[in-house]
Amino acid sequence: MHCTYCGQKISPEALNCPGCGEPNYAASSPKSRAAVVLLAFFFGCLGVHRFYVGKTGTGLIQLFTLGLFGIWALIDLIMAICGSFTDAEGQKITRW
Repeated sequence: MHCTYCGQKISPEALNCPGCGEPNYAASSPKSRAAVVLLAFFFGCLGVHRFYVGKTGTGLIQLFTLGLFGIWALIDLIMAICGSFTDAEGQKITRW
């Protein structure tokens, strides 16, 4: 696999190109990070952002516990803003 920006060979698991530092979008989720942040901010206690990324089991838990009384929803929001929130396949959601 090669970087789309500089052409250097990179590992498919690498999050950034070691040559130019640009993100490796092939290793990240196709889901929108902006959508996850907005859903977590407005509907975090209902777990809507977790349904969006395919985590239906934990989305149901958040729905019935109101985001574990808001704490779990706040942690998810912070993780989404920082770019460390993952989808159901374990890929980080990095695309805004």
